[in-house]
Amino acid sequence: MTLDPVHVDGIADLAAYLARQVDDSDHVDVAARIWEEFLDPLYGPDGDVVVEPLGEKRLRAVDTEDVALAASPFETVHGLDSGTINPTTFKNGLVVDLAQAAMAAVPSDLDLHRHRSIVAATHLNDETVPIEESWRTVDDGYCRWRVLRVPRVNRYAERIVHALALYLAESSHALEHAESVSELLVLDGPLYPLELLSWRDRDAELQAIAEELQPRSIVENYVRLVERFVERDVPLCGFVKNPASKRIVGTLRNRERGFEVPWTDDAAFFTRLLERREEGEPRDGSHHGPDGRRTEELTFTGWFHSHDGADATIATDGDVYGVERHLDLELYETCFFVLYEPQTDVLYRVETPYAFARDEATRDAITRQILGDVAARRGPPEAVAKADKLARISTGEKSSLRRKFAETLDSGEVKRYDDLRWDDAE
Repeated sequence: MTLDPVHVDGIADLAAYLARQVDDSDHVDVAARIWEEFLDPLYGPDGDVVVEPLGEKRLRAVDTEDVALAASPFETVHGLDSGTINPTTFKNGLVVDLAQAAMAAVPSDLDLHRHRSIVAATHLNDETVPIEESWRTVDDGYCRWRVLRVPRVNRYAERIVHALALYLAESSHALEHAESVSELLVLDGPLYPLELLSWRDRDAELQAIAEELQPRSIVENYVRLVERFVERDVPLCGFVKNPASKRIVGTLRNRERGFEVPWTDDAAFFTRLLERREEGEPRDGSHHGPDGRRTEELTFTGWFHSHDGADATIATDGDVYGVERHLDLELYETCFFVLYEPQTDVLYRVETPYAFARDEATRDAITRQILGDVAARRGPPEAVAKADKLARISTGEKSSLRRKFAETLDSGEVKRYDDLRWDDAE
């Protein structure tokens, strides 16, 4: 116990002080005003469109039980995810992260579930040491692995090996098993590798890395993935569990609107817009959260077409790292809607290329599929949850793999105090 009762009481007083000073009673009105006045479309400071409605701009609600029990638009849904051991630095100077990707199917396909793509991304300052390996197969061809050497940098080595391992494993596995998807593929995360696409907007070192072959080839994998699914007329989408975009609130804050924008990101804005509370006493306590939040319905927006931020790289006038595109450029652009799950008080974002979103029937089918899955599970769709479980590397497995690397490399892992601190706390 690190806090005595007197400390807890002091923190409670601190919270009460903040509650008196921070009044968010008008935030619902601000959110409603933004929705009504500024998103049809939203223009940036230079007059370019940031986001615009695709079809009718609507806020919608659906009964959770009804949509959970409704027939699914897609009989078979596939999910894709990748997990890593997290970047690890060794005393010999090697920095490595290992990622594995897996695809899941609903209903289950055990043969597909057995397949894995494993990538070890490595960074070493000694350029004379040859570290690179193309794909090799093990487990009777069910598993394939490769080693990728990332460009030498002075900073960000851990961040870069993590991003390249994760995205290469995911995109390669998706392409390898694209033909297994017959109706709908749901990526666990954004439609495109936003971390890589944002490097050009960062400092000079990350900008230089963005021009290298490795990130460009990974971005190309996602472009080819979209093309493959468009050519087969099989939709794909990304299910973003933790939306981090700030393009809407950032644009509003950077222009004179006559009011303050109180939120730090778009997820906070949409959450305030979509959550609903009962005026006065709840009529039915079973349909309300502990704070009076109504929980009987999922709420969600209509679809939007995104043109700004990292999405601008994929937009019609973006160069996508110089990757050649074989379809009409507009078809690659990101479209999205957001939905709010009130029982867990969590907001999700769903993305799909304009190639699929332009068709009202297709985007309606994706919407109904995702709503039904989220309503049934109070969380991510089953295909995504199964892929996450297949690809996840547990804490114990991560430790074991790091030890295996250390033993094989004959070089210990560089330890930090926090590693010891949290090990002792467990």
